Amino acid sequence: MQYKNILKKLRALSDPKAIEGMARFGINPENTYGVSIPNLRRMAKEIGKDHSLARQLWSSGIHEARILASMIDDPNLVTRKQMDLWIKDFDSWDVCDQCCMNLFSKTLMAWEKAIEWAKREKEFEKRAGFVLIACLAWYEKESPDKKFLVFLPVIKQGANDDRNYVKKAVNWALRNIGKRNLNLNKKAIETAKEIQEMNSRSARWVASDAIRELTSEAVQKRLQERYK
Repeated sequence: MQYKNILKKLRALSDPKAIEGMARFGINPENTYGVSIPNLRRMAKEIGKDHSLARQLWSSGIHEARILASMIDDPNLVTRKQMDLWIKDFDSWDVCDQCCMNLFSKTLMAWEKAIEWAKREKEFEKRAGFVLIACLAWYEKESPDKKFLVFLPVIKQGANDDRNYVKKAVNWALRNIGKRNLNLNKKAIETAKEIQEMNSRSARWVASDAIRELTSEAVQKRLQERYK
């Protein structure tokens, strides 16, 4: 009953103009209602954690229901099999990113899946790997540097992928690692300079954009203050 009521509420919040806007930003308009993320977060807060309901919502195939599923699922109950099944359904960058940020990055398997998925061929599956790296670099405040150094060769390998949603995620992952602390900042900049030497337009963009931010006065000042 709750499942049907949620789908009914999503339909009621449908916004055709929002769907048009989403399509312009590269979001698949099929099976989409145009419900905003703030509205989905409010619904998720009302529902609370519910693993079974999350799986039902994901199976609906509805864009917003899938994002909502990532918000209410319990990361402690998520399995490797579920993660592998769900990423095969990714058809938009926002579903990919929301699922990784809200759910997958909080699972125990996030570290291994990040490396595994970053080597996939399909665009959004590969993006998911690099988004996970970016999320882990942001959320895992207490994790040692060595856990992130493992990601740098993976980032370098993915930097020559010229697909828009992959290269942007590669860049995001590199920048987030480089903003953790002074040591990782130095290592990330070194990696970016190696990427810059690759014979690839996308690699040069990934590198130059990352170097610009990681060497910026604002980032350097913040890292110096954190070090003190």
